[in-house]
Amino acid sequence: MFISPAYAQDAAAGGATAMIMQFAPLILIFIVFYFILIRPQQKKMKEHRDMLGQLKRGDRVVTGGGMVATITRVKEGSDEIEAEIAPNVRVTIVRTTIGSVIRPTAANDAAAKA
Repeated sequence: MFISPAYAQDAAAGGATAMIMQFAPLILIFIVFYFILIRPQQKKMKEHRDMLGQLKRGDRVVTGGGMVATITRVKEGSDEIEAEIAPNVRVTIVRTTIGSVIRPTAANDAAAKA
């Protein structure tokens, strides 16, 4: 009623551009979060899943609780692994609770000298 037709036409034409400019920062924030947080976490999860799939008898592992154990038997098709935590003390461990595998390095390894 008190707005002239010229102002009304200008607001309708610029509405799409203004809306895109309002959402641009949100889209930019999502892109930054994806490359800084989400993508590296997915890569780390994939590497952990591959490591759990390659477990074999004799590997030394560290569980999520911090226990160091030696794998004595891998049950294929199952989520359980039998591990020895002390001489003649064997426990069953769920694969997903294994945090890392301890790989021994040779004394004359090139990586150890660097």
